[in-house]
Amino acid sequence: MKLTVVGGGSTYTPELIDGFARLRDTLPVEELVLVDPAAERLELVGGLARRILARQGHPGRVVTTSDLDAGVEGADAVLLQLRVGGQAAREQDETWPLECGCIGQETTGAGGLAKALRTVPVVLDIAERVRRANPRAWIIDFTNPVGIVTRALLQAGHRAVGLCNVAIGLQRKFAALLGTDPREVHLDHVGLNHLTWETGVRLGGPEGANVLPKLLAGHGDAIADDLRLPRPLLDRLGVVPSYYLRYYYAHDEVVRELGTKPSRAAEVAAMERELLAMYGDPSLDEKPALLARRGGAFYSEAAVDLAASLLGGGGSPYQVVNTLNKGTLPFLPDDAVIEVQAAVGPTGAAPLPVPDLDPLYAGLVANVTAYEELALEAALRGGRDRVFRALLSHPLIGQYAYADALTDRLIAHNREHLAWA
Repeated sequence: MKLTVVGGGSTYTPELIDGFARLRDTLPVEELVLVDPAAERLELVGGLARRILARQGHPGRVVTTSDLDAGVEGADAVLLQLRVGGQAAREQDETWPLECGCIGQETTGAGGLAKALRTVPVVLDIAERVRRANPRAWIIDFTNPVGIVTRALLQAGHRAVGLCNVAIGLQRKFAALLGTDPREVHLDHVGLNHLTWETGVRLGGPEGANVLPKLLAGHGDAIADDLRLPRPLLDRLGVVPSYYLRYYYAHDEVVRELGTKPSRAAEVAAMERELLAMYGDPSLDEKPALLARRGGAFYSEAAVDLAASLLGGGGSPYQVVNTLNKGTLPFLPDDAVIEVQAAVGPTGAAPLPVPDLDPLYAGLVANVTAYEELALEAALRGGRDRVFRALLSHPLIGQYAYADALTDRLIAHNREHLAWA
């Protein structure tokens, strides 16, 4: 089995390698190819990857290359984890929206749109080259914004599934609070990427007993603290929102906070410098503890599980993924991409049935889905007016003066990445 990681020079990659090593029985990778244009980073990450596999006795071979076509040739699955523009572009995504009093964040709002505009054309080019190399290869997209990128891939006819680590992180957290094996915890997870709610927490599978009320009653304070939302709000909702919902439920509070501290991009950039220095140590043969602060917790477990199921191995029968709606949420178009529990196998992901969604959540999901459609149109076709329409439609923006000012800033800060600008 050959797997290729595009963006393999990321400091995330040792987390992924550690998962491949530990879970070799689930996903027996024989050749792992790391593709990245940043040769120096790739050499450091590739060296650590080989040492991690060797330490854990994994027989797989690690290959590093900056040649995308060679890297994807014959791959059974290609995992995308790239960041067009690097942390410097992320730093901009998180700062210039604040000038207009709007959220500065890399996956939602104006910053999220900027990332989509930079990313979608690049990902589609990569996917076409994957298709030429092996039309049966699966593409697993971990590149944000996952919902928009996955919709672009599926709309273009690629064999693709989107992946996010929010759900598996909550699954692990709830399992710890309940004192049970994470494999016994099934989430009623519904919404869009970075716009989801846990409407049930079931033990033993989709038909298991819903212990969410018990979880909120006994551990509501801890859950609320993690989400940085007030406990009474969780009690009133009766569900657990993704921590990304704080950008919507406490928008003004978050804007004030973001204006008083360094950006997350600046923190991550400093962390990456430290991590890369560690990766260059030839005695290091395991992922360093610092990597846990970098983000992407449990990413490797989710990626291994998904790849194993798609490639016919021993992955879990149900997984939270980003895939086509196909009537699952009847108020959305069939070709919208939703994030829900799905049955995953060699033919792809089939969403499990979802009970009628409370209008409190359905309205926001419908609104953001409309934004994502406009965002994808802007990413594919370009033009100032399309960017403006997408920004005006976003519930975190929604005022024409803000949308106009943000459009100008977005184009100015991303001109080198926008072929039409």
